[in-house]
Order: sequence, then structure tokens, then C-alpha cells
Amino acid sequence: MESNSLIHGGDWAGFELEYGSPPLDFSSNVSPLGVPESIGAAVAEAVRTADRYPDPLCRGVRRAIAGAEQVPVDWCLCGNGSADLIYRAALAVRPRLALLTAPTFGEYGAALELAGRRIAEYRLRSENGFVLQEDFLDCITPETDMVFLCEPNNPTGRTTPKPLLLSILDRCRETGTLLVADECFGGFLDDPAAHTLAGLCSAYPNLLILKAFTKLYALAGLRLGYCLCSSGQLLEAMRRTGQPWAVSAPAQAAGIAALGETEYVRRTRAVIQTERPRLAAGLRDLGFQVVPGEANYLLFSSSAPLLEPLRERGILLRSCGNYSGLDGSWYRTAVRTAAENQRLLTALRDIRKEGNR
Repeated sequence: MESNSLIHGGDWAGFELEYGSPPLDFSSNVSPLGVPESIGAAVAEAVRTADRYPDPLCRGVRRAIAGAEQVPVDWCLCGNGSADLIYRAALAVRPRLALLTAPTFGEYGAALELAGRRIAEYRLRSENGFVLQEDFLDCITPETDMVFLCEPNNPTGRTTPKPLLLSILDRCRETGTLLVADECFGGFLDDPAAHTLAGLCSAYPNLLILKAFTKLYALAGLRLGYCLCSSGQLLEAMRRTGQPWAVSAPAQAAGIAALGETEYVRRTRAVIQTERPRLAAGLRDLGFQVVPGEANYLLFSSSAPLLEPLRERGILLRSCGNYSGLDGSWYRTAVRTAAENQRLLTALRDIRKEGNR
């Protein structure tokens, strides 16, 4: 029952219960360099004052975020990871009709279903490389209250061409639609600044941008995300949808420390930029169909099952069979270090050899 209730990757706990040792986890897309030392030190210091409630307004970390993003502090709202903010947005807006792409991150649909809302899906096609097309604009009507776009998209790793993304933003303004742009994986792009919409919040109050420390700083266990929006009314409505102490004091301290880790971010991006094409080439050499992802993960398809054979070898992979628009032949793998990626490729090569016997 427990495993069936998990819709995401990263179930290292289930693996350890079964095998008694930690796995090599390719099912979760976080920085392969681990937690920076400065963040660990900041968390340890914050624990010393754990007898106090955390700041419910997250003032210190919001000031740091505002400085890094070059926006007013009042445009920032922090949450217990970006997933918390997705649910808060859905519950605050309660759209009559929301538009999603398929496949995409499952929490958008889950949050909208919890809010009891109608959902329309735009199907991304493998023949188009799972890239959003111009006809998406026709799907945004005055009846569409909310659009979720994941940039880059999870699990495909593809971004929407910037001109189309700007056209979508304009179309949403015309129709009175809130555009939620999830940029949680944007830090892994080769040129993050060229794709982000953060600089447009002032001109578009109908734009809500989601970001998180989870992925780029390997802080999945601390849960810290934030959103940017120039609409104070929307942010206040989102604040009211959840409990006041959503972000722990250690998580707030971690966020402040993380924003000073520019060298760590540079090294992480360098690893991804080097290893992503190598891993993609290795997967193609083994006969897999690989989507040309732009982030720190790759979507690929296999005619033979891979989860259990890899699990028996101590490796976790993400099945994408529970994504709308995909089936069980699709898998998502994180991009990790050279040695770890090679271990995955070697295991896959052995599995394919065994299947050909």
C-alpha cells in the first residue's frame, strides 16, 4: 500500500527497508554534489534555537531572495517546498478551468483536484520532441483561469521556445488568466537568465513564478521553495490557505546560506553540462530513444522493463508510467557524476545482454 501511494521518485527509504543499504538514486533530480558545507553549518546553528518558533513571515530569507532576484521583498512568498506553493495557489485561486500540459509534474493536477476544479490537458507529442507548439495559444480562452507551465518541463526536460513563452504570457493577460511558471529546474539550464520570466513580474501581475532550493542546492530533505509575483492580493490569499509555520528555522537558514553559494552552483552546472550529453549518448548507444533534455535529467524509452533489474543492482530509476501522456515504457534518469552515470550505463548494458540471451 505504501509504494502504491508514492507518485514521485526518490523512495530511498523503501529501498533501505528492503535491502538494508542505500541505493544509487537516479530517480530524484537533485545536484549530485551533495549539500554544501556552508549550508550544513547554517542548519546546525539554527538547530541551537529550535526551542523558538520559526519566523512565519520568513523575513530573513525573503530579503535574501529579493536581493538575489532583484525584486521587492513583498513580491516573495516562501513555502514548504514548491509543492506547498502549488497547492496554495490552486486553493487560493480555485479556478473554474485550469490548463496543463501532458506529461508534466503531477502535483499540479493533484492540487487542482483537491480544489475541486476542472482540468484541460494539452498533449505534448513525442514526434515534436515533447516541445510545446503554437496551437497551445488557442487553448487559452477567457474561461481558462489558470495555466501551469513547467520550464523546463518535468519529466521531458524541454523548455518552451522563449518567443512562444512570451506570447503565452501576453495571451494570459488578454484572457485574465493566471500563468504559473514553474522554474524549479531552471538553474540547470545552460543559460538560466535567458529563459526565466522573473524580470517580467512588474508588467504582468497575472504571472506567478515558482522556484525552489530543493534541486540546485540538493536540499530536498529541508523543504524550501518560493514564489515571485507582483500581485500582493494573490500572495496574501496563498498565505492564508496554509498553516503559518510552513518553513522551519533550519530551512530558512539553509536558504540564506545557499544564496551565497555561487561557486557551488557553478560547479554543479559544469557537471551537468558535461555529463548530460555523455549520458544521453550512452543511452542512445544502448538502443534507447532519448529525449534531448535541457536540465539535469533525461527522459528515455525502453522496450524492456528496467525498474526491477536495476533495483536488484542497487539503482533506482523513475518510471514515468503514471504521467498523463506517457506509458510504462518511458523512464526518467537524473544526470549525476561521471562515475555514477557510468555505473548506470554498465548496469543497463548488462540488463540488455541478459535480455538478448
